[in-house]
Amino acid sequence: MSKMPWSLSQVPPLAWAKLLFHPECAKVFYKAGAQLVLCGRSEERLKDLINELSRMPKGTIQVYKPHMVIFDLSDVEAVTSAATEILQLAGKVDILINNAGISYRGTILNTKITVDRMIMDTNYFGPVALTKALLPSMINNKRGHIVAISSIQGKISIPFRSAYSASKHATQAFFDCLRAEMVPHEIDVTVISPGYIQTRLSLNAVTEDGSKYGVMDKTTAEGRTPEEVAQIVLRAVGERSKEVLIAGLAPTLAVYLRPLAPKIFFSLMAARAKKERKLKEA
Repeated sequence: MSKMPWSLSQVPPLAWAKLLFHPECAKVFYKAGAQLVLCGRSEERLKDLINELSRMPKGTIQVYKPHMVIFDLSDVEAVTSAATEILQLAGKVDILINNAGISYRGTILNTKITVDRMIMDTNYFGPVALTKALLPSMINNKRGHIVAISSIQGKISIPFRSAYSASKHATQAFFDCLRAEMVPHEIDVTVISPGYIQTRLSLNAVTEDGSKYGVMDKTTAEGRTPEEVAQIVLRAVGERSKEVLIAGLAPTLAVYLRPLAPKIFFSLMAARAKKERKLKEA
């Protein structure tokens, strides 16, 4: 791998662990010349996306027909065979983007442990298993870039998001370790930590008993657009960034407040919990 940043117009073969409902990352990497392997549980959605990509205006950059691999990332047993299929389709994977995400709303006291495990399987164990399955081929090729789409909640925890925050904290820790261990192999690792994005994440979130939350939170509706975040991810790959925080002023300050002034941070989180509890009771 060259020490210079990759040209954004010459992105290598690219695999996805999972696609968010807004597949904007797929679009920007496709337009940049990436050969995509799109992965997910829904064959219908992936086919729709491939059809949408094929209808996009073609510029001067050569584009490639995407492949797709159907599997459930939360089923760790299925990940190994999926990784084999990915490599058979693409030959190699130069960029792996772990984009899995299921959110959660609920109190720790009332949340079933099965819900905690389900969220951890999807948000943490699935991406870790796929990364481990594809890592040997990257090392053999002496080239690779692994991207983890985490969350600002991988850095700070907020009330009534315990399972989600825990899964993203684990993600942050794992890929920080991976980054250090991959230095001798010249494989880059990037952790993207966005705040709120205008996706269906809150609508598809699960509650204490595993049922769907089904509410579009105001913070989500007013978040950054998927298009904006996708461009930031593309730029992070091109610049080989180690970490990117995508958040507003208040959450960014909270990230630094947590280690520098923990008492103040804890007081603010306690006040937030009290406010949310009152709203729920009302």
